Amino acid sequence: MTFRELSENKKYCESLTQYQRRKTTPVKIGDLFLGGDYPIRIQSMTTTDTMDTKATVEQSIRMIEAGCELVRITAPSMKEAYNLENIKKELRARGYKTPLVADIHFTPNAAEIAARIVEKVRINPGNFADKKKFETIEYTDSEYIGELERIREKLLPLLKICKEHGTALRIGTNHGSLSDRILSRYGDTPAGMVESALEFLRICRDENYHNLLLSMKSSNPQVMVEAYRLLVNKMDTEQMFYPLHLGVTEAGEGDDGRIKSALGIGCLLEDGIGDTVRVSLTEDPEFEVPVARKLIDRYTKRYGHVPIHQIFSHSVQQFSPFEYTKRESRICHNIGGKNVPRVIADLSNIKEITIWEMKQIGHIYDAHLDKWHMTDLGADFIFTGTIKISFMLPNGLKAICNYEIWKDIDNKGNYYPLLTLAQFNFIPNIQSDIVFILVNCEELNAEMIHQLNNYKNTVLVIETTNKHQMSQIRQVFLDFQEAGCTIPVIIKTNFSEKDGETMMLHSSTDCGSLLIDGFGDGIWINAPEIQLSLINSVEFGILQASRVRISKTEYISCPSCGRTLFNLQETTAKIRQVTDHLKGVKIGIMGCIVNGPGEMADADFGYVGTGPDKITLYKGKEVVKRNISSETAVQELINLIKEYGMWMEK
Repeated sequence: MTFRELSENKKYCESLTQYQRRKTTPVKIGDLFLGGDYPIRIQSMTTTDTMDTKATVEQSIRMIEAGCELVRITAPSMKEAYNLENIKKELRARGYKTPLVADIHFTPNAAEIAARIVEKVRINPGNFADKKKFETIEYTDSEYIGELERIREKLLPLLKICKEHGTALRIGTNHGSLSDRILSRYGDTPAGMVESALEFLRICRDENYHNLLLSMKSSNPQVMVEAYRLLVNKMDTEQMFYPLHLGVTEAGEGDDGRIKSALGIGCLLEDGIGDTVRVSLTEDPEFEVPVARKLIDRYTKRYGHVPIHQIFSHSVQQFSPFEYTKRESRICHNIGGKNVPRVIADLSNIKEITIWEMKQIGHIYDAHLDKWHMTDLGADFIFTGTIKISFMLPNGLKAICNYEIWKDIDNKGNYYPLLTLAQFNFIPNIQSDIVFILVNCEELNAEMIHQLNNYKNTVLVIETTNKHQMSQIRQVFLDFQEAGCTIPVIIKTNFSEKDGETMMLHSSTDCGSLLIDGFGDGIWINAPEIQLSLINSVEFGILQASRVRISKTEYISCPSCGRTLFNLQETTAKIRQVTDHLKGVKIGIMGCIVNGPGEMADADFGYVGTGPDKITLYKGKEVVKRNISSETAVQELINLIKEYGMWMEK
């Protein structure tokens, strides 16, 4: 019995264990084919004013030369839509044939103009035919059907033009801009996101228009992943096989933006979902393209990996792909149960552990006071392997070392042993609060799982050599659920890469995907060629992006586009500089109102451009201060945070 046969109502991919790309019907975008067996395509979006033809053309060329296969340009009104023709003519005259995509939100008439000019149009079902007032409306079934007829009338002219001109269409749902109608019936949920798209999709199908693809974007990777999975499940039920555009919207900048993007996009790519990718960073768009390339290239070599045993049990029925459910694990000291996932810093690859290495993992020694300080990014455990530490550990930090070293330590209070599975079988009854057992997934079987579950002071550290390591480790967790095994588990991933960004993206995909599914009581990244400080930052970043452990301020910042009303990169840096010490506070920084109010639902405070040099501040979805000067807006934001009791001094 396979995953598909066992759990049709939960199916969202062909297999949870064998990499297999989802089969979709290809779409044609100009001369480019997307979906089916064609490569996963990379795209990005210009940040220039669409009316500035020269700047938009120059930026488009930089994007294309960086590897961008589709260039998206905003068209917020009819004048920008008309100017797409000038941009396209100039690009073609300079020898660039890359398809152009018009990004449309509130203006169906602009979409109808653009569809005659560019190769693809993106519409957002949340605001294409609806106005957002954050009203709760009670609909009878007949009234709701009437609303769908109204949407049909709005959409039909665009579909007619797309069919006549061979223009492709993306139905791009945004979590932050669901219509009041959808919110009233489905709530602010992945189910609402999916239904918002399906309403438009069914109209397209009824009109025999199929040159389209879909997206389910959110700034929260958890919501984004659940929405895409549910969309695939619903489309399969209705025999729809349209390609999917993947993206985490408003991912932010720098490492945080890359980690969040990799976690959401990579989680879906792991299961073969996705035909085109856009990484949304608060950076120039040409810098998004190499990140997307590193995410995608991993899957050109994924086929033919070492087989992972199939799921032949009811454990799949316990697997919850459409909503977060944390795996139940027992408490072992401070690991497992309701404890936040722990971070293990691997120091076993260095010659000598000094105070400098401790600083890299968030433990800072003040020589003047002879005192240790632990930051919010301080690792919980260090793995020393065979290295002996010559100084007293900071209070609260514990060391894990190989059993051969541990057994000869006189004062074992701050030290725990790590054993292989073979060692553990021959050395029973070890007197330690925690015994860590390092296990390769391929070593485990039902009998061993049952045996390990009997030892209450054990924590399992699982790793694999399978290049499809996320699925291999996920299979172990499903086996544990089948056996009723509640042993706490640390996810250990090994990377030999020398490139820090590659390590960041791949570990965010592998560890983050498991955490999103509720698996794992801690993470341990072993990357000998990468700086300790970066590894430590990535580990905490993964936990934050998957929303299982909050250790710093979170920024939901959009990547900028032609609608942006202020310098996003400069403003984000300014806000970060004065607020990056506010642990757990979420701040949304939006260049315009398009996704602003909705995405504010996932932020504590919002900073949104509403006019040239004019900013509106939000608390959640509610406007607090409207149209204040950008010169004073950052200080006003600080005052607002103070007003709600969430400010603290650095």
